[in-house]
Amino acid sequence: MSKLIKPANYKALLDMRQTEQGIKLIKEFFQQNIATELRLRRVTAPLFVLKGLGINDDLNGVERPVTFPIKDLGDAKAEVVHSLAKWKRLTLAEYEIEPGYGIYTDMNAIRADEELDNLHSLYVDQWDWEAVINQKDRNLKFLENVVRRIYAAIRRTEYLTCETYPQIKPFLPEEIHFIHAQDLVDMYPDLTPKEREDEICKKYGAVFVEGIGCELSNGEKHDGRAPDYDDWSTVAENGKPGLNGDILIWYPVLQRSFELSSMGIRVDKTSLLRQLEIEGKTDREKLYFHQQLLNDKLPLSIGGGIGQSRLCMIMLHKAHIGEIQASIWPEEMRKECEELGMPLI
Repeated sequence: MSKLIKPANYKALLDMRQTEQGIKLIKEFFQQNIATELRLRRVTAPLFVLKGLGINDDLNGVERPVTFPIKDLGDAKAEVVHSLAKWKRLTLAEYEIEPGYGIYTDMNAIRADEELDNLHSLYVDQWDWEAVINQKDRNLKFLENVVRRIYAAIRRTEYLTCETYPQIKPFLPEEIHFIHAQDLVDMYPDLTPKEREDEICKKYGAVFVEGIGCELSNGEKHDGRAPDYDDWSTVAENGKPGLNGDILIWYPVLQRSFELSSMGIRVDKTSLLRQLEIEGKTDREKLYFHQQLLNDKLPLSIGGGIGQSRLCMIMLHKAHIGEIQASIWPEEMRKECEELGMPLI
């Protein structure tokens, strides 16, 4: 279990009954806050989509979706979603959502290729959200304003949690710091992307790392991004590529950086074609989702996902995501976590 982080002298601040009550409190409060803050209406989302339409999220492009045949459709293949990044944009068009408004949903996914540790599970649950924007909003200033509003909702949730459970003390800083992935390379050229995140989060407490998916000066990417939802190639006002990023915080329980959200302004026709070319995926232009976008059937949008179990984990100061959600874990990990005082559900 080399990937398991073992915090010294860890002791859960809430028992299992209090934990379940806390999860309910956090989820209900946060989703109402984020819906109000970003003017989002709740919609119902699919657990799976048809294969071959280009709707499923490709993540880093190497993860295999869970697939199964549908008897009544002549054994046509369905894929369990990785996330709803592209489905949401189709839904914005279908519901004719106006600029300045959007949708959110409970996204449940199975990621069978996930490497299991304190933060990563086979089961993924997040609030997936998407909002319609105008052409004038496709800039870094607009993106950063949305990030600040999301972070404000996170801090309000922390305040409520600490008021409800006084044994939990707040740790999130008042402001979130913005930095581009290229700046991290310049600051820490000898570190890995993960080590750079640790250093910058330790310094500022909460950080939005921009430009996730574009190639940096060292010839590498900070992290992978599919070419057909986030716009990671358009040059922004700061002269650097990328209108997307990740919300990260420094998590004292595990003494490491902790990703809460991946989000960004979505591709328009120009950036979609550019990114498909960069990634050698031009064959996707023929898929249903891509044709809808290229034929002006989809609105410009901004969107992302916010981890539900992860948010509850940091609010309740848990050391393992398995203390928040029910999933499957290696038996050795279960035993080791039990010995460390972090029993997995």
